[in-house]
Amino acid sequence: METIRIKYFSDEIEKLTYIENKSDWIDLRAAADVSLKKGEFALIPLGVAMELPAGYEAHVVPRSSTFKNFGIIQTNHMGVIDESYCGDNDQWYMPVLAVRDTEIHVNDRICQFRIMKHQPVIHFEETDTLHHTDRGGFGSTGKA
Repeated sequence: METIRIKYFSDEIEKLTYIENKSDWIDLRAAADVSLKKGEFALIPLGVAMELPAGYEAHVVPRSSTFKNFGIIQTNHMGVIDESYCGDNDQWYMPVLAVRDTEIHVNDRICQFRIMKHQPVIHFEETDTLHHTDRGGFGSTGKA
């Protein structure tokens, strides 16, 4: 089991919990009330900074209900936070675009994260052929 040091920027948000054998994803909550009009962008504070273990990174994505409940889209689609983003003021944020007028309140669960090992060192070897059958192009999976 890994131990991750965490700093909270607000006493109003619920503390993070990892529920073993339920999901590898951990919910993150809004740490401020945010009002957005359709088309507006905001960085929603998540109220935490973490000291990730060396060799690990966090992947932050919306919850499956975020768009339905709040009408927001995470603009970077998946946030990647590496272990060097661990200073006392390196609060995590969710960058969002509102597709309708919306209200987000403190403690609303708006995104989730999981910790992943870094990609291994890779060497690219250039070639003229890959010796495999073509699948049919982008967006063609399963089409005759």
